[in-house]
Formats: sequence, C-alpha cells, structure tokens
Amino acid sequence: METDEAFLEAVRYCRVRGVKTHITLNTLVRDEELPDFIRTLDLVARSGADAVIVQDLAAAAAVKKYYPRLKLHASTQMAVHNLAGARLLEEYGFRRIVLARELSLKEIETIAAGVELEIETFVHGAHCMSFSGLCYTSCAFGGRSANRGLCAQPCRLNFRNDRREYALSLKDLSVIEHLDRLAAAGVCSFKIEGRMKRPEYVAAAVTACREKLAGHAPDMETLRSVFSRGGFTDGYLTSRVNGRMFGHRTKEDVTAAAGVLKQLSKIYEKETPRVAVTMSLRVPEGANASLTLSDGPNAVTVFGPVAEPALTAPLTEEKAAASMGKLGDTPYFCAAPKAVIAPGLMLPARELNAMRRAAVEALSERRAALPEAPDRTGEFLADAEKLPASVPGAPALRLRFQSISQFFTLPGAERAIMPLFTLEAHPELLREAAFAAEVPVLTFPGDEARTLQALKALKEKGLQYAVAENIGAVALIKEAGLIPTGGAHLNLTNRVALAETEALGSADNTLSFELNFGDIAALRGAGKTGYIAYGHLPLMRLRACPARSEKGCEACKGSAVLTDRKNETFRLLCSGRRFSTLYNPVPLYTGGMREPACDFRTLYFTYETKETCIAVAKAYLAGARLAEPVTAGMYNKKLL
Repeated sequence: METDEAFLEAVRYCRVRGVKTHITLNTLVRDEELPDFIRTLDLVARSGADAVIVQDLAAAAAVKKYYPRLKLHASTQMAVHNLAGARLLEEYGFRRIVLARELSLKEIETIAAGVELEIETFVHGAHCMSFSGLCYTSCAFGGRSANRGLCAQPCRLNFRNDRREYALSLKDLSVIEHLDRLAAAGVCSFKIEGRMKRPEYVAAAVTACREKLAGHAPDMETLRSVFSRGGFTDGYLTSRVNGRMFGHRTKEDVTAAAGVLKQLSKIYEKETPRVAVTMSLRVPEGANASLTLSDGPNAVTVFGPVAEPALTAPLTEEKAAASMGKLGDTPYFCAAPKAVIAPGLMLPARELNAMRRAAVEALSERRAALPEAPDRTGEFLADAEKLPASVPGAPALRLRFQSISQFFTLPGAERAIMPLFTLEAHPELLREAAFAAEVPVLTFPGDEARTLQALKALKEKGLQYAVAENIGAVALIKEAGLIPTGGAHLNLTNRVALAETEALGSADNTLSFELNFGDIAALRGAGKTGYIAYGHLPLMRLRACPARSEKGCEACKGSAVLTDRKNETFRLLCSGRRFSTLYNPVPLYTGGMREPACDFRTLYFTYETKETCIAVAKAYLAGARLAEPVTAGMYNKKLL
C-alpha cells in the first residue's frame, strides 16, 4: 500500500463483502524499528482488521498488550512443526497457527488433535526449499533477509549435485486433491501462496479449491498451465519425500500460461456476490414508497416518491421484484425480493432503480463502519527496558561441536554444546566439561517423545542446560526439568522479543546472526545475550534432501556437496535421516575485529576436523586472523 488511506480502503472493501482480513506483520523487527512497528500496528487496529500474522515475539507481545481484540496468528515463518511448539503458542495467546509446509498429513493431525487453537495449512503455491524462518541464504548471499520479506530466491538458481540439476528448487506445492482429508485432520483454513502472482493465478487456484470442496473434480491442468515449476508435488503431505519433488521453471511452463490467461481473466471480470440480503418494497397509496435492504444484523430503509395512479399498466409485485433483483456488480444477492404494492399505482423504473442504488450504498456504508478501536496508552519499550541487565565483564566463550570427534576442552571456556543424541550416547562427556545439549533444530511430532526421554535421561546424569533452536524445544526442555537457552534460530533481534523469550524460561539467548554489530551493541543489558563469533553458518534446513534419490537414501553416508553456477561448493550434512542442513562454505569469523560487548560468544563448529577447531579457538583467543577465507557476515553491514 502506498498510503495509510489505501490500506484502510482495502480493509473496508473486504469488510463490506464479508471477507475477513488477516494482516501480515510477519517480519523481524530491529530494536530501533520498534516505534515504527507500533505505529503500523495502530493503523492495523484502526482499520478494523480481524487478525495479525506475526513471526517476531515482540509483535505478538504488542498485540497482546495493546489490542487484545485482534486475533494473533503464528506465521509459517515461526517454523512451528511440532505439538510442543503449538501448545506453547496456544498458552501464550495465539489463536491460530500456520504450520510449516513440510509436515505430513499424520503429523498435521497429531498437532491439530493436541490443541484447541485453529490450524491453517498451505494447500497451493511455491515451496521454499528450506523451512520458512530457518533460511538465511538470501541474506548471506546478498544481504536481503527472507525473515524480513526480502528473499531474492537464490535457491532457484542452478545448484547441482551428482544426482540432479536445480537441486535447491522444488516444484510448487499443490494438495488441493486432499482438501477433504486435511479438513478431517482438523485444519480449519486453507492458505494459497501467491507472492507476486497475477490475478489469473489467484482466480485459477481459488476456483480449483472451490471445485474440490463442492465435490467436483478441480481443473488442475489449467492451474498447472497458469504457473508451475515442471508440475506440482504433494510429497510432504503424503510422506513421499523423494527426488520427484524437485523442479524448476522451464520455457514450456512460461509458454503454457499464454493459452489460459484470457480464459481465466473472465472469472474475475465481474464481482462475485457473497452477501445474502433481503429486500422489501412498499408502495402505499398517498405516501412515499420505501425499500428496506437487510443483511441480517444491518438494515437500511430508503424512501422514494409518492406513487401516482396508473394510466395504463399498473406496477405489479412481479415487475417490482424483477427490478429490485438487478443487484448487478455489487457484493449482494437476493433470492426472493418482496413487494407490497397498493392496487392501481405506477412508479417509474428509474425511481425503483434509484431506490435500489441508494439502499445498496447505505447498506455498504453501514457494513463498512469501523468497530471502535481502543486507544493505546503508554510506551511499548518501557517494560522491556526494565529487563535485568547482565553482569558486565569479559564475555564468556562457548564451544559448539557437531560431532564427538571434534570435542576438546579449553581452559576458561564457559560451556560446551553438543547435539542432544550425541551427548546421550556419550554421557561420560559430562565429566569433562560443563555442557548444554542442543535439541535438534527440527523436532517432528514423531520425535518429541524420544527427545523428551533423552533430555530427562541426561538431566539424571547431571545436565542442567539445553539449547532451543525452535519454539517447541523451549517447552520440551522445560518439561524435562532443564533450563532452556535460546539458539540463533529463534531469530531474536530486539529487546522485547528477548524479554518474551526470557519470560518463557530461557536463561540466555544467542542473537540472530542477521544483525549487525551496532544492533548487537544496542541490545547490551537486555538480558543475557551472545552471538556466534565463528562458524560455517547454516543456510537452509531441508526435509527434502537434494542428495536423496527416488529410491531413498541408499548408501549415503550423511554428507554431500552442492555446486553453484560459480563452481563454489556447499556442504550438505544429514541429521539422523530426519533432515539435512546446507552450510555456507566460507566461515564467519570475528577474531581481530572490534566486537561489541556481550555476555558470551560461541565458536560454532560443524564439519571441521578437531585440529582445525583447536586452531580456530587459539586464533580467536589471540585476536589473530585465519589463513583461510572468512566473512564477517552481516556484522559489518546494514540489514535491509
């Protein structure tokens, strides 16, 4: 929207037509942007919108505090993919969750059955290769954060491995054939993705959904023609996650659209009436004619002239009803207009038409009326600024290891971090260092019981802390009796979100690596915080592994390589055949830089050898540079 007035008019347009408006405010907010965000929220509340869709906990907190009448919806950017996460958000105050696209029908059913809040799922549109909210590729490659709505879609470029071209590009999602099964599983709302799509695409997708819900066969061929990437896939929903899910936009896909655009444009040429109304015309003798139009809750009455005696053919109830029923290109339809006309009277058609138009306009004004919005009081940042400040002093050092083969102890290191199931298999490590167990970034419904069991077993052996990289992990860690610490994948970028995470139980938090050093410095004192100072940062978290063949994992040992168009290689690591991670080949490194004050810094080891890990740690402590190419990531840049 170019102006506030245009936004308000768009919401008004929807309200008149009985269409709910769910406003996407699902971007991460930096600390300095919080006042502007609150002003935007004020506008949304003033518009009479029905709900807001958010990713940032600061956005959720603002809605809860100032506009509780606005319903809170969790964006798919929150990457909610397990029951623990859904329950935590329900307790927080969310009314609906847009689940991650990567879930199977059984997993969706499990989540829906375990909560009272509403469940929404994507049923058609583009597939992100990575879980939404956990993709940092666009930011790493060009500074355009997908978590701030600026994804440049580098995944659609030709990344290759020995199995396939375009190895990071999935076919578009389409599960329209399964709408009845999704509804039976507990889904209340079907979401169509249409970022930057033309109206013909919207018309085709909505029509296909309506046809299926009406019990008819949807026209999937027309839908495929208007836009696809080599066809569609329902692989996640049907648990057929394999090589057939991959596809990219071809010349044939582009030319196919030309043949259906004109046909589809006819669907939305005229407005589709959505609002049922009743109409009652009274034409008495010697008094003004009147027309009452009602949608049920709202009723308006307009008056016309006094009818004259008919010289030839008098006005009949049938003729009057036919004239009133011509609602034309309006949001309204009337099944049976009623008319009561005194005998022998005449009222010109132009007068009937004028009364109908006036009644429609008056009813639309009544339907467009804004609900009374509460006034916001107080300053939003006031509460967040009361967070207990962290203890000043030199930052602690944490060492995160991907495998036991990398592990070493370092005098003065505050904590070692190891993947949960690795640490469970080697509990003897707890005697060598203070540890935190890292809960898998992706913990699906079928993994929750096993994860909770492992956490409880390690607690009995003396573990105190565990790292949460998704919102559900926070709940699981607390249920196991351990203390959660927030990982970088929680995407924390402002002091309000930090306060909310602390209120959920997190003892400290690793800030988003999409922030710059200025942003990190500004958050000093907003609870106990730190950042990643070294590491091959994860770019994507993938359930559809690019190295997996149509026959499955076969003899794969859990590691593969992708190559981009510049012949740069990217390492792909598997996590127990549950998901895989694509890593940046150039490691982040801040040794020797002027770093901001914080409580801790983490050296994040992934696929390095133990010797490399030790060398990096020594260089970092000495403030020395590394011999290999490194990047400062976004730390010295301004996030768009």
